[in-house]
Amino acid sequence: MRSVWIPRTGPPEVLEIREGPYPEPAPGEVLVRVRASGVNFADVMARLGLYPDAPRRPCVVGYEVAGTVERVGTGVDGQLTTGRRVIALTRFGGYAEAVSVPALQVFPLPEKMSFTEGAAIPVNYLTAVLMLRHFGNVHAGDRVLVHAAAGGVGMAAIQLCRIAGAEVIGTASAAKHALLREAGVAHAIDYRTEDFEAAVRRLTGGRGVDIVLDATGAFRKSYRCLAPLGRLVCFGLSGAATGMKASYLRTLPRLLALPWFHPIRLMNDNKAVIGVNLGHLWERIDLLRREMLDLLVDYEAGRIRPVVGKTFPLTQAAAAHRYIQERQNVGKVVLTVG
Repeated sequence: MRSVWIPRTGPPEVLEIREGPYPEPAPGEVLVRVRASGVNFADVMARLGLYPDAPRRPCVVGYEVAGTVERVGTGVDGQLTTGRRVIALTRFGGYAEAVSVPALQVFPLPEKMSFTEGAAIPVNYLTAVLMLRHFGNVHAGDRVLVHAAAGGVGMAAIQLCRIAGAEVIGTASAAKHALLREAGVAHAIDYRTEDFEAAVRRLTGGRGVDIVLDATGAFRKSYRCLAPLGRLVCFGLSGAATGMKASYLRTLPRLLALPWFHPIRLMNDNKAVIGVNLGHLWERIDLLRREMLDLLVDYEAGRIRPVVGKTFPLTQAAAAHRYIQERQNVGKVVLTVG
């Protein structure tokens, strides 16, 4: 069995393809033969040594896969039979031809959903659901600022906002604005040439937005974009990983410059600052299962549709990492197997 390993920190080219034995499913687990594996910015951060939740190196990352059931361990529900098409939340280990996963993290793949679409749903859409529905309490008429709107989470958030009847303002490079408008974004801001804070003030008549989703680390300016009763949801720090030589020492000044929000200031401003990390919610698998099943219903009803911008063979994982790190991606990047 082939898998992609991170042997040490460094540029995309440090990734290695290694051969190894197929894993055996433990009791309560399902062995999935992988056909597609989602690539996330957290994987890039892990390779750079900037993701503390990653396993000790050498390690195999990859949070989500789609494929077929190869074997099941004892005690697994009879619905997950051999050959069944499935989606799985793997936490780690997804960059491989096969992975063994707890059965509670495995879901039937809808009949009309492709493997690449299946691998594009779990991380992006669950993150967007947590931010918008659980924490953001998004409603019709809300204005939502989505940073990195053309990325995987951004495109998922746009679709969930559309379902809720909220208006989206999205930041992205100018080349991606046409796609954002096609996806339903009301106003697109080129973060490279325009001050997004000033643009938000102009677009909202000085009021600000109700929700900001920020994975870039521009938290101070994003906070100032909020209207009273607004919610800033922080879910990443992609701005810290600039350039192929990003490292902890290079990133430290950015980390030290991050703002601290004093409780008294939050009270006086009538605003909230919220953090979301899907990887720290494994103990709430009941919640994740419920939301994942609801998302699959949304897919079958035509309310959501994953945007898979580009696929790479598993053996070209390094190229996929470079593509994401250079901010070229629109929607989800997926590794294909077989």
